[in-house]
Amino acid sequence: MKNRLPAVLLVLVGLGLGATLLRDQVPVSGAQPPAAEESAPAAEAGARLQNERNTMDIVRRYEPGLVYINTAQEVVQDFGWLFGTQTQVQQGVGSGFFVNDSGDILTNYHVIAGEGARGTADRITVRVMNGEEAVPAEVIGTAPQYDLALIRAPGLARDLIRPIPLGDSDALAVGQKAVAMGAPFGLEFSVTEGIVSSNDRQIPIGFSGTGTGQGITQRAIQTDAAINPGNSGGPLLDSSGRVIGINTQIATGGSQQSAGVGFAIPVNAAKALLPRLQQAGGGEVRAPRLGITAGLIVQVPGQAIPVGLSALTEEGRQQLGLPGRGLVVGQVEPGSPAARAGLRGGEREQEFPGGAVLLGGDVIVAAEGEPVDAIEDLQAALLDENEGDTVTLRVWRGGQERDLNVTLDASAFE
Repeated sequence: MKNRLPAVLLVLVGLGLGATLLRDQVPVSGAQPPAAEESAPAAEAGARLQNERNTMDIVRRYEPGLVYINTAQEVVQDFGWLFGTQTQVQQGVGSGFFVNDSGDILTNYHVIAGEGARGTADRITVRVMNGEEAVPAEVIGTAPQYDLALIRAPGLARDLIRPIPLGDSDALAVGQKAVAMGAPFGLEFSVTEGIVSSNDRQIPIGFSGTGTGQGITQRAIQTDAAINPGNSGGPLLDSSGRVIGINTQIATGGSQQSAGVGFAIPVNAAKALLPRLQQAGGGEVRAPRLGITAGLIVQVPGQAIPVGLSALTEEGRQQLGLPGRGLVVGQVEPGSPAARAGLRGGEREQEFPGGAVLLGGDVIVAAEGEPVDAIEDLQAALLDENEGDTVTLRVWRGGQERDLNVTLDASAFE
């Protein structure tokens, strides 16, 4: 999370612990305790010490690759006829880390984002552990839908660039060690430790378009390593010191502080995206699209939203002759990857209380072997795909299921 507080007041409360030794009440004996009682605490202490040595080694070797990010954004606010308009500077802090010897710094998009749809912040500076001053940074590429961004500080001394090796998030096991680095509440170069609580948690991450609106549901790593505002964009490392994720969100339970449930973007998603970010020329990298619209729309207060078939009652699905779940294909854009693969859109509209559905076309029930019941499910299946990749869709057509292979060309990324 990006910390926009101008200052953080930390109140440290000390607990004084005292003890009184009552000599007369302490039995004295020359007998030796049993060997089992002696060896168990010794083994436990040894295990703790081994884990501590591992954590300290990770910090010593890779914390110099951590980057502290500060942003500034000029915002004009209208205070009415009494005070008029005033320009204020909003400050933000976050984290990032070096991914190569060229000095590319990976972080969250929301760390460097401007207000609203203004793209990126007016000023971005970075500071490394052994650097005395903050250095201006420039944006290499952004991917709002993934909540990722790549920045670089051309004026940074090359001997201060310390890349952290990237690991393999697909090989994660629940329960393994996780070390989070960052700047919680602006406290630079902080380290916390925990475990991987889940390696396949589906949550909304990122922003649509130029950074506004809802994110795309993606697979995320859940960890209990403490993550707080200011940790965003920092690395989550395994016991070998390799990056397994990019810290991005927390579940707060109503507060703005960690409740022991933090989330990180899997590093493999970032690795797949890095070449496109490096070639973006300061622009935006978008998630691939097939060229279809959802065919089932329901009305909610103030807007119409696309939904999956599971939103309908079983009786409603039966009356419409549709399967129990899936994404109804509404329209197929001519010349799109979906059109070239032979995907079929709806032919006739059927209205019902609270919505409408286009019937007669395909229903996507799975993508790359994963169930699909909403547009978010389809987007999640496409997130790691690149130009030239082929995506296998299972579609329901006329009461039967079949597979269609969709090849993603350049138009899928426009």
